[in-house]
Amino acid sequence: MLAQPHFPAGQPLAVLTTQPLDRLLDYRAPEGGARLGDFVEVPLGPRKVLGCVWGQAEGNFPVEKLRPVSRVLDVPPMRDELRSFLTKAAEYTLTPLSLMLFMATRAPGLFNGPQTVKVFLPGEPPVRMTEARKRVLDVFDAYGGAALTVGEITRAAGVTGSVVHTLAAQGGLIETEAAKDQPYPPLDPARAGKVLSEDQAAAAEVLKSRADAFGVTLLKGVTGSGKTEVYLEAVAECLRKGRQALVLLPEIGLTEGFLERVEARFGHRPGEWHSGATMTERRRLWRMAAEGGVQMVVGARSALFLPYRDLGLIIVDEEHDGSYKQDEGVHYNARDMAVLRASQCQAQVVLASATPSLESWVNAETGKYERLDLHARFGVAELPEMRALDLRGQKLPHGTWIAPALKAEVDQRIEAKEQSLLFLNRRGYAPVTTCRACGHQIQCEHCDSRMVEHRFHNRLMCHQCGATAPIPTACPECKTEGSMHPIGPGVERLEEEVRATWPDARVAVLSSDLFGSARALKEQIAEIAAGGADIVIGTQLVAKGHNFPLLTLVGVIDADLGLHGGDLRAAERTFQLIRQVAGRAGRHDRPGLALLQTHQPDHPVIQAILKGDDEGFWKAEAAERQALGMPPYGRLAGIILTSTSVEHAFEAGNLLAQNADPLFAIGAQLFGPAPAPIARVRGRHRVRLLIKAAKGAPLQGAIRRWLAGLKLPGDTRLAVDIDPQNFW
Repeated sequence: MLAQPHFPAGQPLAVLTTQPLDRLLDYRAPEGGARLGDFVEVPLGPRKVLGCVWGQAEGNFPVEKLRPVSRVLDVPPMRDELRSFLTKAAEYTLTPLSLMLFMATRAPGLFNGPQTVKVFLPGEPPVRMTEARKRVLDVFDAYGGAALTVGEITRAAGVTGSVVHTLAAQGGLIETEAAKDQPYPPLDPARAGKVLSEDQAAAAEVLKSRADAFGVTLLKGVTGSGKTEVYLEAVAECLRKGRQALVLLPEIGLTEGFLERVEARFGHRPGEWHSGATMTERRRLWRMAAEGGVQMVVGARSALFLPYRDLGLIIVDEEHDGSYKQDEGVHYNARDMAVLRASQCQAQVVLASATPSLESWVNAETGKYERLDLHARFGVAELPEMRALDLRGQKLPHGTWIAPALKAEVDQRIEAKEQSLLFLNRRGYAPVTTCRACGHQIQCEHCDSRMVEHRFHNRLMCHQCGATAPIPTACPECKTEGSMHPIGPGVERLEEEVRATWPDARVAVLSSDLFGSARALKEQIAEIAAGGADIVIGTQLVAKGHNFPLLTLVGVIDADLGLHGGDLRAAERTFQLIRQVAGRAGRHDRPGLALLQTHQPDHPVIQAILKGDDEGFWKAEAAERQALGMPPYGRLAGIILTSTSVEHAFEAGNLLAQNADPLFAIGAQLFGPAPAPIARVRGRHRVRLLIKAAKGAPLQGAIRRWLAGLKLPGDTRLAVDIDPQNFW
């Protein structure tokens, strides 16, 4: 990084704070001066807040009237590429720059000075050697005698803390103190990885040849084709060149298994950045990213905003996954922001998926992205056979959802000691609870959505705001006792049917609301992978990259569930989800079978899935979008107005609709205002407007001019969603 402009003591400078102010604030440089990019503590009213030196002072205030910067923080200054990324991301998403800085500094304790932690070093050989003590000492050998914390030792050696402390008391370890934010153990890119197939090796060589320059590659491969092993070779090349690598994963439940694969490949674990990481670890990783003390980070979408010293590679695994889009606070898509971040620091991006997003597929078709294909599964594994079970001619008994043909296949798997997965993308016991006497359906008091029955918790739950209520014994409307009846299946109700049908089978349910912690979810996944269940029942959680060696049958209970509802991406999402779920079957030397229960076996999406015609599906979907001028061939932006008063929300929406000349000037169309599909969430009414524009239209500038000077009535709030993925 070039030497940054220096602001001598007393010189005015501009500071961007993390507070909700859409402007820079002028201060005086402190004693000792400050540099561009320095993280600082500054007074704001009676408080002291975090900020970053952003440039020359912009105001014309006399220097003597400016308040001084309280202090410069003892962390590396923000690099030019990160400041540029935050600025461009703010401009693209129409987000206040201060909120972008807040996202980039979400590490606790940045104000605090250096802190220490107790660590251990190897001492004299213990008088009595036990197997547990030997494992502890072996850990120090593996880490080259580096100082380690109790947590690092116990995790690596598989022992309890008492083993470590007893060993220290006997002189086998030496207890001392070290800086709390220690560098991560070095990863070894020369360590041998798995033997790659010819297909994989060729793809890995191409990725390695693209290091050291900005570029985007779509790595498309069928489920089980070994995409992870291929892009880990790109990581190895990045590490050889002394640069840092980032791997984004869509689901925290995937993290543990992936970390184990990284450790097997490079000798040590990388840094972790996600909601399950402790505050201490987040602070450590933030600092080590800035100092170069961590070579590889594995994290959720917000890991994009860490202050890397030299980021050379970004992997977006399962790049099609909807969880990469953040729909609250800052509305951004991590897949797109990864490309933007890489362009600022000359890094390579690898977008990996068996079922890529249509946006990425089109970018590869038009040559904007490179494309690499893995056509076969790794080793002896074959793609599963796909079949549809036509439900139109079958009369299932009332309250059951497993067709006889699917039951027969599950019976065979149980007999063969293999696993079956029954997939239903609907949490809870039943999506609707209605009164048989008067027809009343129980809705959330705070949202315009039905309460979902969860018998595991013995509660009704709103999936919008999280509100819960007891399951009533009498109808709240007509007061009839015993009249409340669940309608339709969720995974809990499916579990009830499975246990009644196969009373001796071991059953596991994978649904995000059934686990109190990420650790519990990881343990359940590991138990299933080790053969601890005969039948697995799951929601979309099971589609996210898990490898179950004994799983040979996938039954999709309702393949039609996501096909309708007016969603622009309904067909794409259904195709991706079912293809991903079906890909869980037959991952090793056992052949797999996927059965799709459907009332529409001739639907184009179902047919594309059955035929395995990915390219045909994408071409048809792309042609339809292009004809409509919809993304990725056109642009959309959503405006979401929320208020405790529906009148105020519509007042603001009508005002915007009546003064939309800046949008019309770029040829854009405006739809709405209209109630959002879910018109009330957490007691706030929701009104939406939708903007449609041509691909090359200067949309952000037009929206900025359109919203300038707008005064919102009452407690109305406005959010802009560029490139919306959801329309709820």
